[in-house]
Amino acid sequence: MNPSLTLEGWTWKRAASLVAGTGMVLASYMTIRHFFAANYPESIWQGSFCDISAFFNCDSSAYSSIAEIGGVPIGVFGAIVGGLVVLGALLPSAPLERTNKSIALINGVGVVTLALYSVFVLGSLCLLCTGFYVASLLSLFLFWRYGIDRDAGGFVARWLRPSTAVLLVLSLFTVTQAWAAVRYHEAKRDAQSGGVAARVVKQYFALPEVAWPSE
Repeated sequence: MNPSLTLEGWTWKRAASLVAGTGMVLASYMTIRHFFAANYPESIWQGSFCDISAFFNCDSSAYSSIAEIGGVPIGVFGAIVGGLVVLGALLPSAPLERTNKSIALINGVGVVTLALYSVFVLGSLCLLCTGFYVASLLSLFLFWRYGIDRDAGGFVARWLRPSTAVLLVLSLFTVTQAWAAVRYHEAKRDAQSGGVAARVVKQYFALPEVAWPSE
């Protein structure tokens, strides 16, 4: 039997994978919420609860250029990755585990890169993001130590055998969520600028003056 992280029944390692995935989802949700709260405040923004010091704070990350990609907060992608790990723990299959293992490797490289960028470029570290980093690296460790194909011969055979079908469904789902995030972004921006009512008033005052009709 091919050793596996999720296909050997409800073991502690499968439960640990579920915990890691859930942590990724929760941390991502909180970063998304903070991103919109910081960039589109409904009142005078006084910072986040995790703004402990100049170094340990979340605002610098929320305002940075890497906080979003094409109008989509990066937390959206993190939530999707975490959700797939949760799905793989609850409804395990070999294709899904192989796909999660491949994504875990890419995600692991990504979170290390983001952490280094935050520390050495932004000069700060977001605690909410750090929670996602820790959960992601835990997930990567579990797939490395206990995941499917761990005894395969080469690097590609061990790590890069995702399911095409799973990737296709995941891509479609990601596109829909990204589209929804962009539209929400636009709605928040529109609301902050006054929305339709403000545009109507602006257009009214921009109308050219005309002479009164003669009697």
